[in-house]
Amino acid sequence: MVNRFIKRFYTLLIFGFLYAPIAVLAVFSFNDSKSTAKWEGFTLDWYQSLFQNSYIMKSLYYTVLVAVISAIVSTVIGTFAAFGIFYMKSWKQRIILNINSIPILNPDIVTGISLMTLFVAINMRLGLLTMIIAHVTFCIPYVVLSVLPKLKQMPGEMLEAALDLGATPWYAFRKVIFPEIKAGVITGGLIAFTLSIDDFVISFFNTGNGVSNLSIAIYSMARRGIKPEINALSTLMFLTVLILLIIINKRTKIEEI
Repeated sequence: MVNRFIKRFYTLLIFGFLYAPIAVLAVFSFNDSKSTAKWEGFTLDWYQSLFQNSYIMKSLYYTVLVAVISAIVSTVIGTFAAFGIFYMKSWKQRIILNINSIPILNPDIVTGISLMTLFVAINMRLGLLTMIIAHVTFCIPYVVLSVLPKLKQMPGEMLEAALDLGATPWYAFRKVIFPEIKAGVITGGLIAFTLSIDDFVISFFNTGNGVSNLSIAIYSMARRGIKPEINALSTLMFLTVLILLIIINKRTKIEEI
């Protein structure tokens, strides 16, 4: 009984340490004062001010646009990459999976600077397109790791059986393979979308003048001093990512069942 209490208390302490700053930020986004030192009443003025801020709304537009495009493109590329990796010989598969893991293990700043250097080297102007390409590159490995386990769970020789029955490779993929891996594809897409919304470092190094997502906008605003609009914006971003993570976790539990 005592051990159980200690374990629960320790877990509660850790989560409290992690989420207390976010809770304070969310509470003061409703504070009727620009100061975060004293509570002076409840208000929604900062949320109203947030949505009237053209700079933030423009950043939100670019954030959603980049996240949607990069999620779709990286999901398509990652799905076919996982399909190809699955049907490789074992030693080739291990090599490719190790290569696929490098961008995940790499610090974001290394990936961001590397991509920026590449774009500059090929005289590609930094802007919306380079940000999308950078996000796609960053998200593909996560999609591969989401889809590959579903391919391994498929009954053996399904593709060969479909081809033997007269199906074309594309028809066999659409009607036989894809239904089996659809859950992993959707999960990979959600992860890619979440990572794109959350990214700062790679976006910062691979964007140009006039193009910024929410993370860059928050950083720029915070350098001039924390404003209540930043608290409101951060709260909404946290809730958005939290909802997406809950959806991903629920899908994972359903897949395990």
